Amino acid sequence: MVAAGTIVPSRARTVARRLLLAFSVRALILLALLLAAGLAWAQAAQPAPDEACVVLEDFSKSKVGAFPVGWEVRQDEGKGVYTVQEEHGQRFLRAVSKGLGIQAALETAEWNLATHPILAWSWRPRQFPEGANERDSKTNDSALAVYMGVPHSKVRGPKAVKYIWSEKVPVGTRLTSNRGLTQVRVLKSGPPPAADVWIDEKVNVLRDWKAAFKASETPKVGGIAVLTDADDTKSTAAGDYANFRACRS
Repeated sequence: MVAAGTIVPSRARTVARRLLLAFSVRALILLALLLAAGLAWAQAAQPAPDEACVVLEDFSKSKVGAFPVGWEVRQDEGKGVYTVQEEHGQRFLRAVSKGLGIQAALETAEWNLATHPILAWSWRPRQFPEGANERDSKTNDSALAVYMGVPHSKVRGPKAVKYIWSEKVPVGTRLTSNRGLTQVRVLKSGPPPAADVWIDEKVNVLRDWKAAFKASETPKVGGIAVLTDADDTKSTAAGDYANFRACRS
């Protein structure tokens, strides 16, 4: 006869296994809760990709070989200058200007400069306009130019900061055009490091805007624009643009 409260070895092993199982289940539940809490914290600590950068244009909605959807030109001839192309699965805007100087522009109402002051994109020159020199109004053509524009006047047009890739003018040179409404900065100069290589750019367009126009307030963006022109030199200019984004940093 077994005394009350005494556990025989077989029963002891059974009870121990049950206790261990119960402990293991509780431990697993606790571990799952801790992991879930840690994941939630990590997600909260890191901004979502769409918060870090907003895609302004990746040309994915446009047909290859066609003028890009949503873009506008002041003259219909410009639609022949700018066409969407694809390479290695990436779509981009190709510009080939033969004696023309016509912008292509895209309205970007979703871009808030206060939260996303950085403009980012990729570009590559393919042919510099012959004899171009952006410091001279008579030869002011560029293989590549990117604008951020702010509505200003229905007659004179928007105010804008313009970034160019020049063949000759040194990096960092500041210029003006359009009677001071466009403030220009030479971002790249000379040929690319290798043929067909994309160069990524990031500029603090809000800081550049305030410095260029001596402004204190954050403007409301009207849109972005590109210009590959060869009208002043009566030659040919060509270049590619891709992956326009507005970023926090």
